[in-house]
Amino acid sequence: MRPFCSSLPLITGMALYLISTYAFAIEGQSKPHHQTLSVASPNNEVILNFSDHDDLAQYSVTFNGKTVIGQSKLGFTFAKALPMYRDFRLSEVSRHSEDNVWEQPWGEQRLIRDHHNELVVKYMDMNNTNNIFYVRARVFNDGVGFRYEVPADGPRYITRELTEFNFLESHLATAYWIPGQGRERYEYLYRTTPLQQVEKAHTPFTVEYTDGTHVAIHEAALIDYSGMSIQRQLLGKFTAHLAPRADGVLVEKSGSFVTPWRTITMGDEAVDLVNSFMALNLNEPSKIKDTSWINPGKYIGIWWGMHIDKFTWGSGPKHGATTERTLAYMDFAAEHGFDGVLVEGWNVGWDGDWIANSEIFSFTETYPDFDINRVHEHSLRTGVKLIGHHETSGGISNYEAQMEDGFALYQKMGIEQIKTGYVAHGQNLKRRDDQGIMRYEFTDSQDVVNHFIHNVKTAAKYQLSINTHESVKDTGLRRTYPNWIARESARGQEYNSGWAPPNPPEHLPIMAFTRMLSGPMDFTPGIFDFDYKREHGGGPEWGDKPYTRPLSTLARQLAQYVVIYSPIQMAADLPENYLAKPEPFQFIKDVPTDWETSIALQGSVADYVVFARKEKAHRHYSGSDWYLGALTNEDERIINISLDFLDKGQRYEAQIYRDGDKVDWRTNPYDIIIEKKTVTQTDTMTIRLAAAGGVAVRFKQL
Repeated sequence: MRPFCSSLPLITGMALYLISTYAFAIEGQSKPHHQTLSVASPNNEVILNFSDHDDLAQYSVTFNGKTVIGQSKLGFTFAKALPMYRDFRLSEVSRHSEDNVWEQPWGEQRLIRDHHNELVVKYMDMNNTNNIFYVRARVFNDGVGFRYEVPADGPRYITRELTEFNFLESHLATAYWIPGQGRERYEYLYRTTPLQQVEKAHTPFTVEYTDGTHVAIHEAALIDYSGMSIQRQLLGKFTAHLAPRADGVLVEKSGSFVTPWRTITMGDEAVDLVNSFMALNLNEPSKIKDTSWINPGKYIGIWWGMHIDKFTWGSGPKHGATTERTLAYMDFAAEHGFDGVLVEGWNVGWDGDWIANSEIFSFTETYPDFDINRVHEHSLRTGVKLIGHHETSGGISNYEAQMEDGFALYQKMGIEQIKTGYVAHGQNLKRRDDQGIMRYEFTDSQDVVNHFIHNVKTAAKYQLSINTHESVKDTGLRRTYPNWIARESARGQEYNSGWAPPNPPEHLPIMAFTRMLSGPMDFTPGIFDFDYKREHGGGPEWGDKPYTRPLSTLARQLAQYVVIYSPIQMAADLPENYLAKPEPFQFIKDVPTDWETSIALQGSVADYVVFARKEKAHRHYSGSDWYLGALTNEDERIINISLDFLDKGQRYEAQIYRDGDKVDWRTNPYDIIIEKKTVTQTDTMTIRLAAAGGVAVRFKQL
């Protein structure tokens, strides 16, 4: 008996009656029997236990015979309804096993195996048999996901979600995290601290034990609910902390509801977390039947020039988004095989303090020096698409009032992709309520979460794909809405342009095992000129020299195209800087963005990471070539890479782009060695990664 179908939280009256009657019989016994119900992964290495010991709804998780998550509470408190917390009894409802393979229309891996065992349990209040909730749990070989399914009549106002994550032996664990629900949204440098020193943290939240066990806490299918951070209570015990709505309530629901899945991914080493597809498997299949119009690809853009003070977003003598510049960028893109050109600052609203003036943005009116019709005509001639841009500055209501008009204009102009932006402090997104009163929302509050989904669903009506910047975190919803092609949701490349202290070399080797666990990131790699000059920037806090540059070697910039997964990758630098270095530029031109297979081969959080990916066959790609990317933190290291991932019996030309012998990210970041050698599956490559360095390899099948 399954109280909720997999996609709709409905309980039939008869089923509810039968289950409640059975549970009432248990509750009515003079001495109720406490029990534990368990479900194991297909390989029996992960076990999820539910219990009602101490009359509390609780769960725990073991991995490889070791309890990783100790007894942890479940439940809710509400503004008016009875709490779901104490004096609860446990009963089993149903079990189910699944083993199937499904196909992504685009992704880091084309075919995904969904192999899990499911258990649905019921918790019933011993003092009120109508006060019940269900937990649906799915246990995979690499972790567990569970969600609440709550039958209810009328409104429910959640004031606390009581879910705990009780890390045992927390004194043996290190955490990698960023602050939750803060001013800068998700755009923080990651902290590496003892687990017991974490405060409130966003997810994905990664923990490493001294014995090598790695655990990541996150969520899947965040729909019509508030985003979850985790708040430390004591030692290794954390509780779910939901972003509040503007009215102070955490979540408002009407009738029966389900929550997002709470996910716990586990592995013997760091790369096991990366090689998991559990979050995707916990999301619903695509709601878009025909996905043929959703196209991965590579793009350039009028963007980096604004960050380094060469151009401006606003109108004036340095305005970046001019017709002539856009046409020139399109010509460059056509010559070098790029699919699109992103243009920021083409629409009215950028003059003055555009971050504060969200209410004046227009999404259809262009500046006089940007002729969108000429750009469209040039797009038809060159085959290069204009990539749209909608910066909202956090003005949710202003954007929603113009959204369909903006989408209709873009569809008319043959645009396929839109980069949206929400540059506002994370607690100050502006939404007008039903009475017209301006309210301020968190980036991950329930209303803003719903706005993002509304944006993506509306875009699909116009066959437009969305790349959201300053967005709520990804929770695998790209499976359900595959036109949600990428997000930012992290401290990206723009922080390396000089207006802020740059990302340290460890930033990417941490993000590979934290932020990147959630889904694709539009990091905008590929900076080739590190010696740009800014009118503003720098400062004594950066050290003796005010570095206004990526803390990177040139080879590391190439490696990012393999390490950082996104179906839309930007070549972020100015066209002239690529023309000045045509040999390394060739790798950016060659590397695809859609993959048949992806494997995290080696890595250690905050230290280094190595990825191998095989291209997917479509358009310009045969489907036979492999690519490898590796990068390190501030430490030089030697890595030995077995090439056993290559296809058996095939010979490859390894086109290697590696750090030069004299490279130094501070004084000589451009030294790069480009070489070729013939290899097979039986070979091993030994590669030196310079400090803040990397390597990129194309294995071209011979």
